[in-house]
Amino acid sequence: MPQATATFNGKTIAQTSTYEFVEGNAYFPPLSVDKSVFTPSETQTVCPWKGTASYNNITVDGKEVKDGAWHYPEPVTERASGLKDYVAFYKSKVDVKVE
Repeated sequence: MPQATATFNGKTIAQTSTYEFVEGNAYFPPLSVDKSVFTPSETQTVCPWKGTASYNNITVDGKEVKDGAWHYPEPVTERASGLKDYVAFYKSKVDVKVE
């Protein structure tokens, strides 16, 4: 499987070869993500088959992006159960590559 990498402000914040690719987004396993750059956001969105997404702001070397990452702490369907706590990044805010 190709390697997936997420980079923000020149720092690699997630890297793995065991991601899930859903609806055009690479979802990174929780242990592959540097959560020290995250601060919780109050933003939440709801997907009918994945559940309620929780968001995080990302800060690297003083540069912050709001709601740059999200995850599903409690997926609502069996189909989404493999995404529990996996982290995805907005490609317009974070450089995500799969190669």
